[in-house]
Parts: sequence; structure tokens; C-alpha cells
Amino acid sequence: MLILTLIKGIVVGIVIALPLGPVGVLCVRRTMFEGALFGLASGLGAALADTVFGIIAGFGLTAVRDVILDFQNWLGVGGGVFLVAAGARALTLRNVAPPEPLAGERLVGAFASTFAVTVTNPIAILGFTAIIAKVGLNHDATFGTIAVLIAGVFAGSALWWLGLTAGIVSLKRRAKEFHLATMNAISGAILGLSGIGLLVTAGLGLAGVRL
Repeated sequence: MLILTLIKGIVVGIVIALPLGPVGVLCVRRTMFEGALFGLASGLGAALADTVFGIIAGFGLTAVRDVILDFQNWLGVGGGVFLVAAGARALTLRNVAPPEPLAGERLVGAFASTFAVTVTNPIAILGFTAIIAKVGLNHDATFGTIAVLIAGVFAGSALWWLGLTAGIVSLKRRAKEFHLATMNAISGAILGLSGIGLLVTAGLGLAGVRL
């Protein structure tokens, strides 16, 4: 029974991580321009954020969920500023040469930044709640069952980011410098526009405008 629960968790983790939103674009461009380890660390940061949302939904931590939702607009401002800055940095990049070796501090920064950007989308908690209800986790579930499900969520999300990183590394080997420059410009524009959209949405929310 626990094996089935673990498999369900893995599927949930993959489904949640699958859409390539701003965080996905960030992980792709980091893999492409800063190295596989940098991309993988970024993906694991997103996977940990997904796991935190899964813990909140799985264990019914409504108080934590409500606090995050109360601050969702301020979280959106922070995430928007980061994405705009990342997009601007990409668009002003002149050199798309192979990446330099990474220091441990930079890897930690990559991990922390994608974790933070993913957490700025607290509406995902509501999505996790709905998905967990769909996979059959009810109020009678034991601590162990929920823990196994959450472990599966992390494993599924991490597997997706690992596979994506490996795919991007393979693609990069076949890409020419011109193509890399084009990918850099496109990814930078997507990040910048996503950040602007997040800032506008958060600003309207802080102004009391409901979309």
C-alpha cells in the first residue's frame, strides 16, 4: 500500500513540476549558460518548494497556508523584482561562451533563488490540496502515509528537473553560438515579461483590485 502511495506522490510531483513557467525558464537558461550543476541546483530548489506546498496541503496546515496567502502579493512583488532583474541581466549579456566552474556559494544561491521564486506563487498550495484529494488521501490517512506521499512528491519533482537538465545539456552540445545567443535573448525576454506580469498582478492585489 505504501508503494502505491509513493508512486502516487511521484506522479503528483511530476505533474506539478511539468509546466515550464518562469521558474522552468530560469532553470533552462541556467543549465544552458551556467552549467548543468547550476541548472540542477535550481531545479532542486523548485522541487523543495513544491514539497513544502505538499507538506502544507498533505498535513492540513491551514494556519500556515492562510499566512502565506495573506502575504501572497508581497511575495509576488519580491518574485517579480527578481525575475525582472534576471531577465535584464540576460538581455544585456554579451558573452555566451561556455560556463566557468561554479563555486559552492553560487550553487547555494541558485538553489535558494528558485525556491524563493516558486514560493512566491502560493496559489499552488490550493492546487496541491485539490490534487492530493484526487489521489485519494483523506482525513483518516496516517502520518506515515502522508510522509511517504510527500517524499514521492519531492522525488517526482526532482526526477523531472534532472531529466530536463540532462536534455538541455544534450541540446547545448548541438547548438551553435548563434543559436545560444537567440536562446539567451528569448529566455531573458520571457523572464522579464513574467516578472512584469507578476509585479502588475501583485500591485493590483495590494491596491485592492480583484482580478
